Amino acid sequence: MNTNSSNMMALAPNTSNKRETVCIFGTGDFGRALGHKMIQCGYPVVYGSRSTQISNLIPKDAEVLSHAEAAQKAAIIIIAIQRQHYNFLTPLAEVLRGKVVVDISNNLKLNQYPESNAEYLAQLLPGARVVKAFNTVSAWALQSGALDASRQVFVCGDDMEAKQMVMNIVRALGLTPLDQGSLLAAQEIENYPLQLFPMWKFPVFLSLGLTAFFFLYCLALDVIYTYVYENNNFSFFIAITIPNRICPVMALILLGLVYLPGVLAAIIQLYRGTKYRRFPDWLDKWMLCRKQLGLIALAFASLHAVFTLVSPIRSFVRWRTSKGIIAQALNNKTEPLDLTNAWLSDSYLALGILGFFFFVLVGITSLPSVSNSVNWREFRFVQSKLGYVTLILCTAHTLVYGGKWFLSPSAYRWYLPNIYMLSLVVPCAVLVVKFVLIFPCVDKPLTQIRQGWERNPKYSE
Repeated sequence: MNTNSSNMMALAPNTSNKRETVCIFGTGDFGRALGHKMIQCGYPVVYGSRSTQISNLIPKDAEVLSHAEAAQKAAIIIIAIQRQHYNFLTPLAEVLRGKVVVDISNNLKLNQYPESNAEYLAQLLPGARVVKAFNTVSAWALQSGALDASRQVFVCGDDMEAKQMVMNIVRALGLTPLDQGSLLAAQEIENYPLQLFPMWKFPVFLSLGLTAFFFLYCLALDVIYTYVYENNNFSFFIAITIPNRICPVMALILLGLVYLPGVLAAIIQLYRGTKYRRFPDWLDKWMLCRKQLGLIALAFASLHAVFTLVSPIRSFVRWRTSKGIIAQALNNKTEPLDLTNAWLSDSYLALGILGFFFFVLVGITSLPSVSNSVNWREFRFVQSKLGYVTLILCTAHTLVYGGKWFLSPSAYRWYLPNIYMLSLVVPCAVLVVKFVLIFPCVDKPLTQIRQGWERNPKYSE
C-alpha cells in the first residue's frame, strides 16, 4: 500500500514548477507574438488594454483585462508600448510598486533621448523594479522560431532578483540571456538594433574606396591611353575586362590586409617586450574587422572566378582567336607551341584554383555555425596556418601571371606600373615580415612574451 502511494506521488504533477502569470501591456505585433510564445511555453498570460473585448488578434488562451486589473494579477509586467505612450502608466504607479516591469522598447535613431527608455520608465515608476530586455528580438523571430542570429537577449537592471526572473523567462522561451549589468547599460542595449552592420562599416568603405581608385586607374591605362595614343576604342573593357582585373587585385590586397595587423601586433609586442599594454586604437579596430575584410576579399575572388569562366564566350576573345587562326592560314605557317608560356599558363591557373579552394575553406570556417563546431586549436589552424597558405598561393598566382610585365617597358603607360604590380605590395610585405617572425631567434622571445614573460615588468598594468 505504501509502495502504491509512493508511485502515485511520483506520477503526480509537480505544482512547485508552475509558471507565474505574466502581464503584457500592448497588443501590437511584438506584444501578441511574445504572448503567444509564452503561452506555448506554459505561462499564463494576461493582457492589459484600454478595451477589454476579446479580439481575434489576441492569443485565444490569453485573458484581457484593464490595465490595473491585469497588473494586480501578475508579478511581471512587460511594457510592449513605445516611449511616447508611457504617460498612462503614471496612475498605475502604486499598483506596479514592487513588481518587475520589463521595458522592451526601441527608438527611431541613436541616442534619441538624454536617458534610455528603461531609465525614463524607472523615473515614472519609482517603486517598480525595472528591467530592460527583449528589445533585440523581433516579432518575426518569435513567431517563426528564433534563429542563431536572433537567439541572444540582452538583459540589464538594478535589481538582481528581478533580472533573474526575467532571465528565467528568456531561457524558458528557448533564448539565451546575456546579463549586461545595471540599468545604466540600457542605452547601449537600445542602440544595438539601430546599428547598421557596425563591424562592416570600415571594411565596406575601404573596399569601395579602393575599388573606385583601381577602376579609374584601369580606365586611364586601358581605355583612355589606348584611345589617345593608339586610336583604339576599347571602351567595352568597362563591362568585363576592367572588373576582371579589379576583382583579383582587391581580393589579394584585402587578404593581405587581413593578416597585416597580426604581424604589426607582433612587432609592437617585440618592441615593448610585453603583452600587457594595449595596442593603439586604430590597430584594435583593424583587428576586430579582419573577419569582414576576409569575407569581402572572398566575394571579390568569387567574382573573379565567374568573370574568368565567361571570358571565352566574349566577342572580343573570339575575334582575337579567329584573327590569329586566319593570320596563320594566310601565312601558311603554324606557330609552334611555346612551352614556357604553356608552363606559365598552367602554373598560374593551378595556383589560382588551389588558392581559391583554400580561400573558400577559410571563409566557410568564419561562419558562426561552422566556427562554433570546431575547437580553438582547429579554428586557429584553419584561420592562421591555412590562411597564410592561401595568401602564398594567391600571391604566387599573381606573380606568375603578371610577373612578365615588371621588366616590360610597354607595361608602364604614362610611367605608371600595371595594376598587378600594385596588388603585390601589401601581400609581399606581409609574407616577408611573417617569414622573419618565424625565425627561431625572433619566434622564441615572441612566444615567451605572449605567454606572459616581460622584458621590463614596470610596464605591466
